[in-house]
Formats: sequence, C-alpha cells, structure tokens
Amino acid sequence: MSEIVTIALLGQPNSGKSTLFNTLTGLRQHVGNWPGKTVEKKEGSFSYNGRIYDIEDLPGSYSLSANSDEEVITRDFIASGRADVVCILADSSQLDRSLFMTADYAGINVPCFLVLNMEDVAKEQGKRIDINIIEKNLGIPVVLFSANDKKDYDPFYKVLERAVADKPMINTSILEAGYDKISGYKEIKEMIPEGLIDGYSSMWIAIKALENDPVVMERLRESLDPAKTDRIDSLRDSIQGAVETGGAKFSWIDSVLEGAVSEKTEKITLSRLDRIYTDKTWGKPAVVLTILSGLILSFIPALPLMGVGMAVSALKAPVGKLLFSAGCPEIIISIINSVIIQSFSYIFQMLGFVFGVTLVFGLLEEVGIMARVSYVFDNTMGKLGLQGKSVMPFLISFGCTMGGAAGSRVIDNWGQKVLTIALAWAVPCGAAWSVVPMLSTLFFGPGAVLVIIAILLTMLLHMWITAKVFGRKLITKENRYGMIMEMPPYHKPKWGALLRYVLGRTKDTFVRVTRVVLVVCTLFWLLSYSFVSGSDPVLYRIGMAIEPVTKIFGLNWKLFMAFVASSIGKEGALGVISALFNGGNFYGAFSDAMSGAAVASDLNDTLISNVTKPEALAFIFAITFNMPCVVALAATYQEIHSVKWTAKIAGYYTIGALLLAAIVYHIGILIW
Repeated sequence: MSEIVTIALLGQPNSGKSTLFNTLTGLRQHVGNWPGKTVEKKEGSFSYNGRIYDIEDLPGSYSLSANSDEEVITRDFIASGRADVVCILADSSQLDRSLFMTADYAGINVPCFLVLNMEDVAKEQGKRIDINIIEKNLGIPVVLFSANDKKDYDPFYKVLERAVADKPMINTSILEAGYDKISGYKEIKEMIPEGLIDGYSSMWIAIKALENDPVVMERLRESLDPAKTDRIDSLRDSIQGAVETGGAKFSWIDSVLEGAVSEKTEKITLSRLDRIYTDKTWGKPAVVLTILSGLILSFIPALPLMGVGMAVSALKAPVGKLLFSAGCPEIIISIINSVIIQSFSYIFQMLGFVFGVTLVFGLLEEVGIMARVSYVFDNTMGKLGLQGKSVMPFLISFGCTMGGAAGSRVIDNWGQKVLTIALAWAVPCGAAWSVVPMLSTLFFGPGAVLVIIAILLTMLLHMWITAKVFGRKLITKENRYGMIMEMPPYHKPKWGALLRYVLGRTKDTFVRVTRVVLVVCTLFWLLSYSFVSGSDPVLYRIGMAIEPVTKIFGLNWKLFMAFVASSIGKEGALGVISALFNGGNFYGAFSDAMSGAAVASDLNDTLISNVTKPEALAFIFAITFNMPCVVALAATYQEIHSVKWTAKIAGYYTIGALLLAAIVYHIGILIW
C-alpha cells in the first residue's frame, strides 16, 4: 500500500498557488466548503515515486492574522497538524514583498519548505537568485522554478521529498532578535508558556498578541490569569504593535535576502499599457473597454458548447414524436422533453459561457491585466465595501448575469464575492434588454427613453441599497476599504496550465449546476402540469387565488404568471403572456417559456387591449429586477457554494421586484 502524505499549499494571491495546484493534480481535484464555513475548499492528489500526495489548497491571503475567515481557516488547518508539510509559495520577481507570508509563518511548529515561483519572470527582469544563501538563512529547503513549466517539475519534487524526510522548521533566531527590540515583547513572551496553543510557539503567540489578533487574545484570556492579559493589553496599547512587528519582519526578510539577489539596475518606467491604465482620464475607460472586449471574445470559445445546448433543445420534437408513436404516456413524454432535455439544453449553453468567460478572463488574470483592473477601480468599488475586480462581473452582467457570476471567481475574499454577485443581479442582462425596450416602446412610444433612464437609475439605487443590506454581514470592517496591492509584472501565459484550470472549473460547474437546474425545472414542471385531464394546474390555481394580492403590485394573474416565468428566462415572460392572453394551454405556455419559444404575431394588439399603462410599467420593472434566470441561480450557487446565501439573494430579488412594481404602478396611476 502506498504511503499517503498531506501537503498544504500556502501563499499570497498572485503567487501562482493555483497554477501549482492545478498542474500537480490535473483533474484529480474537487471543490467544496470548509466544514462550518462558506469559504471555498480545494483538494486534490497526485502520485510520485510510489507515494500518494494529498494536497489542500489553502485560501490565498496576505498574512496569517485573523482579519478574515480565510486567514483563520488557513492558520488553524496548518497548526492542527493535519498537513505533514507546508509548501509556502513566494513570487521570485518581488521577493522583498512576497516573503512576508514566510515571516508571518515563522514560529508555527509545522515542517515546511519554500517555493520561489515565477523564475521566468525574475529572469526577464534581469534578477539572479542564489537559493543556497536563502536556504542557509531560513534553515528549510528552497526551490526556484516556474509552476507554469509542467515539463520541469523535477526540482520541485526533489525539494518536496527532502522536506517530507527531514521535517525542517524555519530558523527563527535572527527574527526573534529583531522582535527582542520591540518594547514589551520579551515580557509578553515570558508570560506565555510553550505549548499553550497547539501548533504555535510562544514567540508567534506573543507577536500576534502585540498585533491585537482577536482570536489569539481570546485564547489567552481563556488560558492566562486576568492580571497577565491586562498587562499584555497595557503593553500593546503603549506602542504601535502591528507597525513594530511588521518592521521587524521586513528587516528579517532583508537579512534573509542579503547577498542572494542581484539584478541589473535599470531605470524603472511604466509600460505603455500601464501608462494608459494608470492615467486619471483614460484609465477607467480603458479598463471598461478591456472587459467588454473580453466579454465579446468569450463567445468565440463558448459557441461550440452553446451549439450543443441548442442541438439538445432541438431533440424535443423528434423525441416527442418517437415516444408518442411508441405509445409512451403523455406524462413521461412531458418529463423527458420539458425537464430532462430542456434542463440539459440550459446546462450546455451555460457551460459554453462558463468555459468562454473562465478562459478569457483567466488569461487576463494570468498575464497580469486583472491586477490593473483592481488598481483602477479599487477606490470606486471600495465605497461599496468591494475591491476593484468587482467591476468586471458588473460589466459582464450587461451581457449575461450568469457570466457575471462566473466572472466573480477572480475575487479572493468570499464575502466580497457574494456581495459582488448580489449586486450584479441588479444589472439588467442582455435578455432583459431584448424585452424591456420593446414593451416600453409599445406602451409609451417616445417616452420609452424615459423608462430606460428610470431603469438605469433604479439599477444604481438598487445596487447601493443591496450593498447596505448585505454588506454588513458579508464584509468585516477590516475588509471594507478595498485592498493594498502591488501590481505584478506582465506574464507570458502558459496555455497548458490555463486550459487545465479552465477544464477543471468547467467540469466542477457541470456537476454542481446540473442538480440546481434539474430541481428548478422539475419544480416548474410539477406546478404547471395538469395531472388530471381538464383540471387546472397548481400554478394556475395559485395565480387565481392570490390575484387580489398581486393586483397591489399592478399584476393581474396572467401578468404575475409571466413574472414567475421570467425567473426561468426573461424571453419566456413574453411567451407566457402570448399564450395566456390568447387563450392558450397553460402548461404549453410554461413549456414554451422554458424553451424561449416565439410569441404570437398579434402580441402587440393583445397587450394594448388587455394591459393598462400603469400595469405595463409595473410589469416592466418587475421582470427587469426579478431573479435573472435559472442558469444565473445555478451559477451563483456554483461560485459561492452556499444554498443559504443563494436562496437569500433569490428571495431578496423576488420580493424587491414586486415592491418596485408596486411603487411604479401607483406612480403610474397618478400619471395616467
């Protein structure tokens, strides 16, 4: 039986951790949640020289302080001893910054080794790195290589085997000598016995106490006399703890790198692209143009899978005829066509878009463009408690909300990712823009322009209110001010690693969204199907029963059913209206809505005859700000891995759309 070794991957965002994980594990990986948390958990495995290595890809973070769930999860997993060895990644092109994680790790009693990634980028910058000096100063194995280069992983494997065999720990003697100069450090350390908190040295705990780490301070208050913790508080309050300890860590990094890094001294100038992106006037338009171009390009790799989805949908007619001629019961034909075939049509079309968006924007992330997006819009997004990368999902959502949700995966912080998706749902998608202008022009003529302007202004107000409603629970005070970052150098993409990443995410998306789409489509089928000949389906009876209530929102039961259908797809709302107002079959109307079928040719006359202007305005706002569609719901669940938060967002938008409809309906009554 092969020996199993567990490795934990630790590193800052943009250190290449995901590239290393994806290259080592290939498709032998899966994504879930950490127990009791909504933070993404990635696990995988690979084998080498008769050993099986299980890999835990820990959440990317800039330090091991308790500023977020990600950081607490990361350090608790490491200290728990569940990993045999920790692989710390650093960007070799900017070691003075990226070694901060190593400095923050020093003092944790778990074996580790250091990977200086992006060797190719460092060479392009003219840097030469002597890993022997760094290894001697740290006391742990060090390897310099490029995770993108799948053909040259031998140096990594050799260092990994050394670390597993020798179980090395970071030499902290020079670092602690720097800590000794901090006022109060020695006294605090003397109050903390070794082994007080499993996995952490008294040096590490004392430093976190000086930094006022809330989790560490809580443990100290549970374990030490109140007099001692009061003294620790007093000593910390007399100095700038985090500033002092940070200075000591950076001084230690300088000593570790002394004589190890040499580079050509060249005048630092901004590249032509960076001069555009950082320009006060042209920076934001350039970023918006980049993202919109990326969205358009995403359709090119998406088309084959989207074509498969449309081909699957086209099977409904021949399959139905074949089953009918074979004497199959109508209910079975309906289940196969309206649930199974239609669901997989949605799924494959969605997968195409996920594949395209992940590939194109993964490429932008890989070459360094996304860091520029974050930089340019960080101030603006920071006002909503988000980071600069959040602007990308917002812009993509004008084309497709599902794509906006998929695009949120470039956001590192889970709370900011959920809030970004919640706000992106307020952006009317391409399907909404195919319906809203037509209805607005039909009922309001030239006044349709005012309706469109009102929708855009409502969108901005909706996003602001949503940020206030969800922001307090999703984003801690410490994370509400954007982020501090250094723009990484531009990289040449490694297509193999990128494609493995994209295929892995597409596979994971398929598994997750299949369940969501099948459940939702089955639910709508059950509610709209007449199980007894001549009887009314449940959804019809519900609509008729609650019509006295829905009229408050300006929606009679037919418009309300069309509003419900818009949860499946915006285009479907017109299909339902077309069938219901023209006396069509209720189940057929919903089936057509789920398929996005064409509407009756006389729909305009039908609407004008049966719907008043205030009702039309209410309906337009209701479907625009309702849940975008079933695939957007599935994509949201896929990205945030939380049934609770997916349901919260869906419920919030359904209720919010009806409240908006009620407001504009009563305003419309006053006008008309």
